[in-house]
Amino acid sequence: MNPLFIVVACAVLASLVALHWYVWRRLVRDTTRPGSLVRRVATVLVVLGPVLFVGAFATGRSGLPFVVKQIVAWPGYLWGAVFLYLLLALLAGELVRPLLLRMRAPGERGREAGGAEPAEPAGPAESAEPSAPADTTGTATGAPTGTATGGCAVAEPATATAPSAPAPPAPPAGTLPPGDPDPKPRPTPSRRLFVSRIVGGTAAAVALGTVGAGTYGVLRGPRLKHVTVPLAKLPRAAHGYRIAVVSDVHLGPILGRGHTQRIVDTINSAQPDLVAVVGDLVDGSVAELGHAAEPLAQLRARDGSYFVTGNHEYFSGAAEWVDHVRELGLRPLENARVEKAGFDLAGVNDVAGESYGQGPDFVRALGDRDRGRASVLLAHQPIVIDEAVEHGVDLQLSGHTHGGQLWPGNLIAGLANPTVEGLERYGDTQLYVSRGAGAWGPPVRVGASSDITIVQLAAKRS
Repeated sequence: MNPLFIVVACAVLASLVALHWYVWRRLVRDTTRPGSLVRRVATVLVVLGPVLFVGAFATGRSGLPFVVKQIVAWPGYLWGAVFLYLLLALLAGELVRPLLLRMRAPGERGREAGGAEPAEPAGPAESAEPSAPADTTGTATGAPTGTATGGCAVAEPATATAPSAPAPPAPPAGTLPPGDPDPKPRPTPSRRLFVSRIVGGTAAAVALGTVGAGTYGVLRGPRLKHVTVPLAKLPRAAHGYRIAVVSDVHLGPILGRGHTQRIVDTINSAQPDLVAVVGDLVDGSVAELGHAAEPLAQLRARDGSYFVTGNHEYFSGAAEWVDHVRELGLRPLENARVEKAGFDLAGVNDVAGESYGQGPDFVRALGDRDRGRASVLLAHQPIVIDEAVEHGVDLQLSGHTHGGQLWPGNLIAGLANPTVEGLERYGDTQLYVSRGAGAWGPPVRVGASSDITIVQLAAKRS
């Protein structure tokens, strides 16, 4: 085995463990009591989640029964999406945690010291009057004295010296005297637990809500999107020609026949002139998913339905799938071209086919055509746009990127693809990238809802 692969795999595994430890610490350890049932159950879930996540990917291309793949795929892939947004939410929580810890309720310092507000310290004792000096006549200090009045002595009360008030006890070592400001206030354990639960609970709610909404968006099926693309060479007779572009359906252990049926019904409701399936239809063999793809036979378009391979077809047995979609009524374009009224429609194999001796062949698909005619190219990956420009293609229709699928995945997809979604121009060639009609891995989309695009061609010439 390649040593570089081993190093990369170990680095990925170490990162996965470290990130899960961080999530466990913030979400479980900091919010629960040691030894509690809640902590034990939550710890098991945090450990089991990544095991199922890795298992979902590992079993996807294994020879295990399809039902086993389905059982592992649902919890494993969903954990992957939940973990992503838990991690992002907890990291965002690190920004507000110090602020929440500093917000201290009145009287909290007293509770830190002993559970109650400290009493106000007593003021210093007042000084007693000084004792009288000894009487030189022999009268004792402090004894009753008298004043002779008419031979009678009148007794006067003795002046007693008031005892000194005891000094207040010194505070324990390492503490501040009552009333002194604490220059570095520290939150109590109960305060830290409260803040951890607020931050952790908010992160969990955000993650579960985000994944729940994203899952619903995938399972309800894609929505129609309309885009108009002007082509300089398109004749007026072809103005308004409508192509239904569907990509990245990803039938597999999670998305099955029902998902295919929703896609077919959505396409047929738009009544397009032509249907273009631009790759990544499946994640599995014909034996596993042939039944799930059968609704494609119900596609209705005046000029038929066409198919080109994506990289996932080559992971799933591309030759068998090309034969199967042909049986369902779709026409595969394997480095081939057909002429339509007003433009040429061409298709090339995906670049992943190069490993199987079936890569894209632009010369075969486009080399001998009349460049005076408008041309539309079906190619799964946007990265072949340079070859399309070189061969004078007017419009390339692609998928593959999923629009990023899970934000901020669009930033990563943008590093590997010239266009992540939508319509852009490269010289005289326009490239349209669909976000796709399904989902790969987690059946979740965030910030990149699934779609089927109706591309309407427009003639520039009068």
